[in-house]
Amino acid sequence: MLALTFTAVNEMKVSTVPDPAPSPGEARVRLRAAALNHRDLWIKLGQYAGLKWPCIPGSDGAGVVDAVGEGVDAAWVGREVIINPALAWGDNEHAQDPATFSILGLPRDGTLAEAVTVPATQLAAKPAHLGWTEAAALPLAGLTAWRALMCRAQLRAGERVLVSGIGGGVAQFALQFAVAHGAEVWVTSSSTAKITRAVAQGAKGGFDYTQDGWAKRAATETGGFDVIIDGAGGPGVDALIDAAAPGARLVFYGATCGNVPEVALRKIFWRQLSVLGSTMGSPADWTAMLAFVAQHHFKPVVSDVFPLAAAADAFALMARGGQCGKIVLTM
Repeated sequence: MLALTFTAVNEMKVSTVPDPAPSPGEARVRLRAAALNHRDLWIKLGQYAGLKWPCIPGSDGAGVVDAVGEGVDAAWVGREVIINPALAWGDNEHAQDPATFSILGLPRDGTLAEAVTVPATQLAAKPAHLGWTEAAALPLAGLTAWRALMCRAQLRAGERVLVSGIGGGVAQFALQFAVAHGAEVWVTSSSTAKITRAVAQGAKGGFDYTQDGWAKRAATETGGFDVIIDGAGGPGVDALIDAAAPGARLVFYGATCGNVPEVALRKIFWRQLSVLGSTMGSPADWTAMLAFVAQHHFKPVVSDVFPLAAAADAFALMARGGQCGKIVLTM
């Protein structure tokens, strides 16, 4: 099969490798499409824990089961599926088990290949209303957005929500889920075009986070946000705190801009803010998210599609932040 392999920091190639064989309890999925996440870019750049070379990255994928290992119902063979990339979450709904939890694509070989093996428990039927590229775009970002909004923030209809960095995949899902749940949603971006697109998707409006004082203006115009969803972190967190309404919940699912250099702690305790962390999602979150997607006939926003052989171009697009939605590779 063809696979994208990282051979060292910033070194990658698409080449022929042996097909993986399913072990007991596993299924092999012949992939039709796979999607990129920032996690894949960080692994490529050597900026992720537990690096190993060579490795096949990729957490998102959709395809057809073509083989199963011992102990797996043979009825899976021939089914169209998507893959839950959150492996071995554990029994605690409040947080993943650090001793067992991992994400598909490192250390286990991932989906940027023509086939992948995973525990059969990670499989779910491909939503019937989604094409292959849309289905591949759903798992990691959709699950992350769902848990951040619905589990950690406990979003309620009618609340005001701010989603930062609307060009990213998780942010796109957060916008869609929150709008469908009856929230009033605003977004941030440095791109007017991305804000305009978000408004077309149901956002009330947006703010350019590169402009000085944007957060205080946003708070004045909207009354402040009850829920803020952010995956950037870094120095921009202080502005997000300024945009929060009293009693707001701020959920952080990533840190693409690094650690927060300084926080005015008095703003947090005086205004009764809740600061919440969120990573991926539990099996229960996965099931609830898929049901919500099916109920509302969501279609993930696919920004760009590349063949697997052009994976280098896909990674270059992600590195410069040129996408608005998910970047998908087809097999």
